[in-house]
This record gives sequence, C-alpha cells and structure tokens, in this order.
Amino acid sequence: MEPFLSALTGPYGAPSVLESAFADAVEGADQGDEMSARLLDAAYEQFRRMGVKRSTMTDVARLAGVSRITVYRRFATKDELVEQVVRREFRRYFGRFIVDIQAAETVADRVVLGFVSSLRAIRRNSLIGGLMAAEPDAVVPSMTGDGGRTLAVVQQFVASRLRQEQGAGTIAADVQVDLVAEMMVRVSASFLVFPSHVIDFDDDEQMRAVARRFLVPMLSGGDTWCWPCVSRPRDINCPTAQPG
Repeated sequence: MEPFLSALTGPYGAPSVLESAFADAVEGADQGDEMSARLLDAAYEQFRRMGVKRSTMTDVARLAGVSRITVYRRFATKDELVEQVVRREFRRYFGRFIVDIQAAETVADRVVLGFVSSLRAIRRNSLIGGLMAAEPDAVVPSMTGDGGRTLAVVQQFVASRLRQEQGAGTIAADVQVDLVAEMMVRVSASFLVFPSHVIDFDDDEQMRAVARRFLVPMLSGGDTWCWPCVSRPRDINCPTAQPG
C-alpha cells in the first residue's frame, strides 16, 4: 500500500484527487449512488478507527454489512477505495471553505478566516487529521515527496480565490496572485507538517493574529518584485526584474 495521500497526485498528466475534489466543490457535485455512499461511509469509519494500513476490504465490507464482492464491484482495489474516501473529504473541505469565507465582510477577513478554518478543518478531520497524528510516516511523505504537486493544486485553489478578489477590485491589480498564493499555502502546509512549539493551533484568536500580521500584508500592491531573486524592493541592478 502506498503512502496514504500518494493517491492525491494521480498519474502524471492526469487530474489529481485534489484537482477533482476542487472541481467537484466548485460545481457542487456529489457523486455516487446510495450503495457507493454507504461503502465510503464505512471505509471512512474503518480508516478512522484502525488506520489505512491495518484496514482491509473485508473490514470495510463487514462494517457496511455487505459482502466483500459488493465492495469490489464498486472499488476494484483498496487504493481506489482510499482515493475515493480522500476525494470526498477534500471535496467537503473545499466546499466548506467556499461557504465559510462568504461570511467575511472584507478581503482581509476572508484571508484570516480561510487560514484559520483551513488548518482547523484538516487538523480536526477525524480521518486526515487523525492519520497525520497516528500515521505521519504514511501521510507526510506524500505531502512533501511528490515534487510539490499536492501543494501546487492547493496553491491553484487559493490563487483562483485571489483572482476573484482582484476582479472585484478588493485587492490591487498589481498584486502577484500566484506568488502570494504560493506563500500562503507553504506557510499553512508547514504548520500542518511541522507542528509549532510557539503557536497554539487550538487558539483561534492567536491563529487569526498570525494571519493578520503575516498573510494579510501580502495583499498590498504598489511594490516591485524581482522574480529571479524574489527581492523586495527590486534590486535596481537586476536587469530582469519585473514590476509587481
């Protein structure tokens, strides 16, 4: 069995589970028939209780109250079942994120709320957060050892939200959306992968303060960035610097 989140990236050139989950959330899709949903519910509960490595298709069938053949008719392999469970969790996460930030009145509030709610949702998710705590050797390598593809998908999601803000005129037109999204995602991912001994993740007020101090200022325009060296402000001696 591959690391738990290895399925998130998918085969080279094919849509990843995260990409598919993001698309499903944006489109409001909720795939699967009643039996598939029943099996996914059982698999979620089984993986949450025992972990992915220690769970079998027979365990899932027993918990769902069906035969093992029924499970295999819907999901050909354990990897496919794991992939679909994870996809559904991230689809729910993206959908919840989109709903949560709509309650914020300003773009700064949306960034703060998005940062706090994202970390809370993943860490407190019974399956994903639980596995990060119980089976870090199965989860962390998949987040950090896939050439950055998993983080890139989340970065694209954040960048898409920031572009909507730009289109609405709530952030400056000269803000480098992709770079800002990259920095925001990397900060969030580092907190998930490497727990802090300085910041209390369970203290929402403290997390909001961190976001306001370090993430919100990234939305300010008017500066000039040098892409080759990412210096700020631009090194006037750098001939390839581009306006920010």
